[in-house]
Amino acid sequence: MERQIMPIKPENRTRYPHNWKQMRAAILDRARHCCEWCGIADGSTRGATKIVLTIAHLDHTPEHNDPDNLRALCQRCHLAYDAKHHQQTAYQTRRAGKAKGDLFSNENKP
Repeated sequence: MERQIMPIKPENRTRYPHNWKQMRAAILDRARHCCEWCGIADGSTRGATKIVLTIAHLDHTPEHNDPDNLRALCQRCHLAYDAKHHQQTAYQTRRAGKAKGDLFSNENKP
């Protein structure tokens, strides 16, 4: 049975190398299939949540796949690590959306 993996968003697929599945497997093997930060095992449970290890890019750049930049992390650790980055990108997305709205808005016309 193949392990469940987190899907890559279609718009980001080209940012990952063709051998990503093999790279992911090597990082999981290096981590002995446990979160490299909290130590919880892949496939175990935390409360009602099944643990699925994901591969984190420490610099948040999918093209940078040096093993030193990659960590096997559980959902909780990965989300905690990415929280500030997600906050920044959400702000940028909202700001861009507002700018686009202002650009095409009829409200500001005399």
